[in-house]
Amino acid sequence: MNGRVRAGEPYHCPTMEKLSIDGAYLFRPRIHADERGQFLEWFRAAGFLGDLGHRFELHQANLSVSRRGTIRGVHFADVPPGQAKYLVCVSGTVLDVVVDIRLGSFTFGQVDAVELEGDRRHAVYLAEGLGHAFMALTDDATLVYLCSQPFAPEREHGINPLDPALGIAWPAEIPPLLSAKDAAAPTLAQAAEAGLLPDYQTCLAYQQSLR
Repeated sequence: MNGRVRAGEPYHCPTMEKLSIDGAYLFRPRIHADERGQFLEWFRAAGFLGDLGHRFELHQANLSVSRRGTIRGVHFADVPPGQAKYLVCVSGTVLDVVVDIRLGSFTFGQVDAVELEGDRRHAVYLAEGLGHAFMALTDDATLVYLCSQPFAPEREHGINPLDPALGIAWPAEIPPLLSAKDAAAPTLAQAAEAGLLPDYQTCLAYQQSLR
């Protein structure tokens, strides 16, 4: 098998699978494997246009390598413009978490988690305004992120990933390892009281402007 499409054959791009939170998707690529290894397309702009109604504007690409137990997040950015993310685990395994922190959303406070494995190459997309976190379940767990906006410290915020109100089911057998910044981040309630959380209708209006 190979990654080619014969001349005259239509290319059917794998679709995004909606998660339980509006604006979050799981992408399952087609992996073409043989004795040489693997080939896959993990990003195709046309797929976003078809499934999301707008293209993904790439402005920054990140790569993180984490030891087992590392938790990064919950991170989010002011909307507009926010920062949509499309990420894939290329090595190891992570528990990837989406948190709906948009005030006024019918799933506000809800959490969805997907286990991403390097050999399966599944990817997760998060729209602007959603919170993101993950835990490395293996050493040297490696994530590659595509970001719709560059990192801007003045617009970036965090919520403590161990906030009991979020109820994220981090694996109990793995001791969590957090940065000092993430450990000192406010709870969801404190972030709401401080006016840090994005507004759901504002997020929808911004995403509509991208169409």
